Formats: sequence, C-alpha cells, structure tokens
Amino acid sequence: MRAAVLHDLGEKLDVRDDVTVLGPGPGEIRIRVRAAGVCHSDQSARDGGLPQPMPAVLGHEAAGDVLEVGDGIDDLTVGDRVIVNWLPSCGTCAECVRGLPFLCMTHVMTGYAMPRFMAGDLPVFGMAGCGAFAEEMVVPRIGAVRIDDDVPYEVAALVGCGVMTGVGAVVNTAKLRPGETAVVIGCGGVGISAIQGARLSGAAQIVAVDTVPEKLAVARRFGATHAVTPDRLSDLVTEITGGEGFDYAFDVVALPQTLRTAWSAARRGGTVVVVGAGRAEHQVEFNPFELLFEGKSIIPSLYGSAYPPRDFPRLIALWRAGRLDLEGMVSHRLRLEQVDDALGALGRGDVIRQVIVFDPSA
Repeated sequence: MRAAVLHDLGEKLDVRDDVTVLGPGPGEIRIRVRAAGVCHSDQSARDGGLPQPMPAVLGHEAAGDVLEVGDGIDDLTVGDRVIVNWLPSCGTCAECVRGLPFLCMTHVMTGYAMPRFMAGDLPVFGMAGCGAFAEEMVVPRIGAVRIDDDVPYEVAALVGCGVMTGVGAVVNTAKLRPGETAVVIGCGGVGISAIQGARLSGAAQIVAVDTVPEKLAVARRFGATHAVTPDRLSDLVTEITGGEGFDYAFDVVALPQTLRTAWSAARRGGTVVVVGAGRAEHQVEFNPFELLFEGKSIIPSLYGSAYPPRDFPRLIALWRAGRLDLEGMVSHRLRLEQVDDALGALGRGDVIRQVIVFDPSA
C-alpha cells in the first residue's frame, strides 16, 4: 500500500508504495483510511517539536472504514465507518480511574515503542500510534468511534482532532457559560473550532487574534464578533471591556509570546486555556506577584478534555443540526503525494483545514 514515511526530522516525506501495516492483533482493528486532515501537530512532529521515533508515518486526524477486526472485538464489523481517536484511553490507569481519560498515555506510549508499519524491510512507527498518511492503519478498538454511513469522510476526519480539540477546549475544559466573553489566539483549524465552540456556548463577545489578516475574515465567518492582529488587541480590550479583559483567553498557538498575550487579555480572576502543543524547550516567565494578585488561572486542554466515545457523536449531532460548520472548514482537498505542500501551507491565510482524500474506489 501507499504511505508517506518520514525518515528523519525536518526531511520531506517519502511517499512510497511498498508499505504494509502490521496487525491487527487481539483487540485491534485495521482501517482503510478515506480522509486524513493535515494538522499543525503533524508539522511539529516532522520538525521535532513533538517527540516521535523515526522513521514514522505521520497523520492522526482521520476517518475511514473497518477492513478487519482482531480477536475479542464483537461490536464492530467489516465495513463500519469510523473516526480515529488518536488518544485512546485504557480505562484502568490512574488517570482513567480519576475520570481524566484524555491524560491516559497507555496506548500512546505503546505507539512510541511498537512499529505499526513495514516499509520494505524497515520497521516504521505511526504518529501517536496511528499513522494516518497511509492507505491503511491499525488502532486499538477504543481508538475508533463508529459513525453513521451518511457522514462524509472529510467531515468525520476533522472531528477526530482539530474540531474536538477546539470545541472541547471551550465546552469541556473551560465550560464557558452564556454571556461570558472569550478571546482566541490563533485562527487555524483548531482556533476556528474554538470560535465555533464559543458561539455554540453563547459567548457574548468572541475576539479572534491572528498575525495573518486573511485569517481574521475567516474567523468572523465562523462566529467571531471581533477580529484583530496582536498589535490591536490591547486597544480592543479597552474598547469592549473597559480595560477589564475577557473571561477566557484560549491560546491555540502556545508560543511564549502568545501565552503572555493570553494572560494580558484575561481579566483578573479570568482563565487562560492552553490549547496548542508548544515545544518543550520554550520557557514562559511569570512572577509570583502577578500569579497571586491577578488571581488568574492557567489550565491545559489536551485534546479538548475529550472522551471521544461520548464527544464525537455529540459533535456529529451538532453538525447535523446545522450548528457546527464542518464542510466550510475544508479549505483544500489534496492527494497523498501533495502532503509536503500541505505541511508547508499551514500558516497561509487561505488555509483552514487541508484534507488528504484517498481514492474512494480503492
């Protein structure tokens, strides 16, 4: 089968047709990938921002059909349409028992230790244990959520990461209430999803912030009430909040400067939600005085604090009701051979979400 293999950090992906997927073993399923979204996390894994053993098939945001089920699975059958859950929970670790399935690392760590593919004689890992830039992939049973056959693959793929991460940051993590205010820093696919989450939650003011002016017009289309470049944010805080700041500031970029921007934009007693996956070597400075006397909270939102068996169907239901625009987020459809171009285009103003579409007749 075909897959895009990253041999070493920073290199171009090697699209080749001699790749085979390993498994499925007991409790696993094999999926024919129909659509795979291109996420900033894929770029980060390629460039070393996220840890990833090499060589690897990148990609983790995907939807497809079940091709084969391993022993011990009786609730999925060949042909079922599924969304990939790239952060499956084991159900038994300390985090799962505490009700924090999105912090479970059991299957992710297995993915770091166990190759998922063979490229000729070369063992190849899958990003986060997945590897969606391939025609087929194998995941644990909990790593797939069945959906109805009428849900388009492209729509379903977006739910698997970007939409879940952004909407979940607002709905699950922040639990934003009607009438509260929010600022979203970074207007790519996850940021646009956070804006939609704030709109769904009834936010009175939703401010979008991005350095790329073209993205600001897109943000307004998806529900932002205001949209500014970072240099204009301070003036806007004064203009619409009297200088008080916003109830929630969502940092979807996770650079030191964007986290400080989010902190400054949040009101006293407000909350900064870290949504983006930053680099481990980056450092952000806060002094003890401001941490105490401004009373603000900084909270993480990994994968939108998701429990995908519960949350994916909810997001699909919102899409069916016309309250969550997913088709409009697909800005470009690409072939697997164009994956390097897609990774290079992630910061462009006309890009919301790029989707690699695999041959539906395969």
